[in-house]
Amino acid sequence: MHSRIQRRIPAVKAAIIVFPGSNCDRDVAVAVESAMGTKPYMVWHRETDLPAVDLVVVPGGFSYGDYLRCGAMAAQSPVMRAVKAQAARGTRVLGICNGFQILTEAGLLPGALLRNRDLKFICRDVHLRVDNNDSDFCRRYMCGEVVRFPVAHAEGNYFADDETIRRIEGEGQVAFRYCRRDGAVDEASNPNGSLGNIAGIYDEHFRVLGLMPHPERLADPVLGGTDGKAMFESLVEALS
Repeated sequence: MHSRIQRRIPAVKAAIIVFPGSNCDRDVAVAVESAMGTKPYMVWHRETDLPAVDLVVVPGGFSYGDYLRCGAMAAQSPVMRAVKAQAARGTRVLGICNGFQILTEAGLLPGALLRNRDLKFICRDVHLRVDNNDSDFCRRYMCGEVVRFPVAHAEGNYFADDETIRRIEGEGQVAFRYCRRDGAVDEASNPNGSLGNIAGIYDEHFRVLGLMPHPERLADPVLGGTDGKAMFESLVEALS
C-alpha cells in the first residue's frame, strides 16, 4: 500500500496599508483574498512595523483628504518607513491610484502625479496596453495585450524630467499605457495628459509597481469584468 504525499503550496501573505481617507482598501482585500486564499493583514498607518509578508499593497482613496499634494502626507506616515524597508529586502509592493501617488512621494517610484490635463476628476473605464509583462505583477498578461480597468482620479497625470523618462523607457519600466481598444496609443486615448500615455511603472528592480487604474475593481464577474484578476493571480503564481 503506497502512501500518497500531497505537496502543499505555501500561502502567499499580503498586507494592505490603511490611511485616513483610504476607500479602496476593502476592495483590494477582497481581490487579494480571492486570489491568494488567505485574508490579508490590514495595517493602520501609525504602525511602525509590518508582519512578514510577500506583498504590500498601498490602496487607492484620498489619504489625509489629499491635502498638500496627493500622497505627500501619507508618504510621511510611520508605516511607510516599514514599507520602504520591506521593499529594500525584496518584498513586492503594489500601489494603486492614491497608492501610486504615495509611492512616488515616498521615493519608491520615480516621477510625480500632477493634476489631470483638463483639471477635472475622471471616473470611467479605460483601455490599457500591457507594455512589459516580464514581472511578478503581470506574468499572466501577454505583452501588447489590451485590458480594461477603471480610473477614478483628479491627479493622474504622470510626469518626470526628460532624463527619467528616457531611463524608464529604455529600461522597460513602463508597465501599462493608456490606449485605444485596438491597442493604438495616441493623444485621444490619454485621459489625463500623462507623458507617453504612461498609466503604470515599475521601479528599477521590477519589485514595485504603481498604476493609476484600479485592477481590483474589475477582478470579479459580478463587477462587470475580470481583466484585473490576472494581476493578483500573477502575484500568487510568482510568490508561492
